[in-house]
Amino acid sequence: MAVVFISPKQRQKTFFIGITAIFLLFLVIISLGIFTSGPKEVSSSLVFNKPKVDIDMKFFDSDQFKNLQTFTQMEKQYVYTFMDKNNAKQTGYISAVSEADAGTILKGMGINTSNIKEAETGRDNPFTPYYSTAVPTKTAKTTTTKK
Repeated sequence: MAVVFISPKQRQKTFFIGITAIFLLFLVIISLGIFTSGPKEVSSSLVFNKPKVDIDMKFFDSDQFKNLQTFTQMEKQYVYTFMDKNNAKQTGYISAVSEADAGTILKGMGINTSNIKEAETGRDNPFTPYYSTAVPTKTAKTTTTKK
């Protein structure tokens, strides 16, 4: 039988100390390499690469471009009130570019309006669904007592 002078626990301890020392040495070398390195030199001359783009301006002389139509102005909706033949107050809606144009269109139709104003679009609360009905809420009555 062989005589062993180093115990298994001592061998295991030496092995772990050796592995730990190698790992710490590796970390020190990597960290020194990172922290001692400086930024790379960048050339101070500016480089401008001109893009290779050709714009063909002959299109503006073509018949296809010359025959383009301009956009029409957007019409707004106006609310107007007038008195009918029975002296009853009536309201209506008309679409026109401006309030003055709405007045001239209505005069052309033979309607003398008392006032024309732009119709309010949208809703107070945009998150309420269209299909639900608004339920009026009851307000609490406040009572005051006299002293």
